[in-house]
Amino acid sequence: MMRRTASPHRLYDPGLQPERTELAWRRTALAIAIGSLLSLRVFPLVMPPAFAAWGFAPGVVGVGTACVLLVAARRRQRRATAVLTRSAAGALPGGALLLLLTVFATGFGAIAVIFVAVALPLM
Repeated sequence: MMRRTASPHRLYDPGLQPERTELAWRRTALAIAIGSLLSLRVFPLVMPPAFAAWGFAPGVVGVGTACVLLVAARRRQRRATAVLTRSAAGALPGGALLLLLTVFATGFGAIAVIFVAVALPLM
């Protein structure tokens, strides 16, 4: 039985890897959006009345971040597919999307800790 080898001129396997990656980013953005919408509902209720308006900030930032992730994931998928389907090698998209997600998660966690620290003594 002969093994089929890829052509040396073809750098890209037309599998579904870029699409699967984009779908994973979409699920991540959806999870962030749902968590942010829940925080829009819960944070203003648990915050002291003087700080209730600040309870909306994490939810608004989270929904905005989810929208940015959706757009960035689609652009990344298109760029990766374009680079992989060209005959000449090019630069693949970097890790900016992962960095954005890391910064968001760290910031959201810090904001939640601050809210709890402010709300607990006032209860």
